[in-house]
Amino acid sequence: MSFTNKVVIVTGAANGIGRGIASLYAVEGAKVVLADMDEIRGRELEHQIKKLGGDSLFIQTDVRKEEDLIHLIEKAKSTYGEIHILINNAGKGGAFKNTYELTINEWDDIINTNLRSVFIASREAAKYIRKNKLGGAIINIASTRAFMSEPNSEAYAASKGGIVAITHALAASFSNDKITVNSISPGWIEKGDYSLLRDVDHQQHLSKRVGRPDDIARACLFLSSEENNFVTGTNLVVDGGMTRKMIYVE
Repeated sequence: MSFTNKVVIVTGAANGIGRGIASLYAVEGAKVVLADMDEIRGRELEHQIKKLGGDSLFIQTDVRKEEDLIHLIEKAKSTYGEIHILINNAGKGGAFKNTYELTINEWDDIINTNLRSVFIASREAAKYIRKNKLGGAIINIASTRAFMSEPNSEAYAASKGGIVAITHALAASFSNDKITVNSISPGWIEKGDYSLLRDVDHQQHLSKRVGRPDDIARACLFLSSEENNFVTGTNLVVDGGMTRKMIYVE
């Protein structure tokens, strides 16, 4: 799987899973466009990639705003001349509050950040990805919460379930343009200090460990490689087997 000189856009790239994804693509030789609201961390990663000999561009982006996403795609195209891969990773949790108290503004904020942004960014990026001789790939980061829930998580669950659904719809719409569209549903991915996790945290997974951002990054490489263009319209669960584990109260 070669990503040398491939132009990859990663939204929500400054921290957590997005940072891990962007960093790995850079290591693999891609030109990485970093989109995030966090300018300090975003430019820090841009500098880090360049210091290691990579090629990177940070563009401050609020994915809730259509104009910001259009500017992101246009700037990436004007800078590098082409776009090959889009990773729709930007998202927010929050709004885990009593269902009776959740406001429509809070609902809209989650939906616009997590779901609407996927449609807008994909629409705009596909206009250029389809011009490539071999097409390209779009990957949307969903969540295992698209398939299972705890109380008071309606907005987040709806946004992530929507990502899984729009993924196969986009795969159908872009099929004639040689663009694969897939989603990844992470389980527990530790974005903080991994060493602080308890043994019970690891043991409750079939994999016997909690996930890391690079687990999702490697899945992105697989789904966006030209050799794997037979895979499209699917959702890949990367959760250490957590959602397949049968749980009984003893």
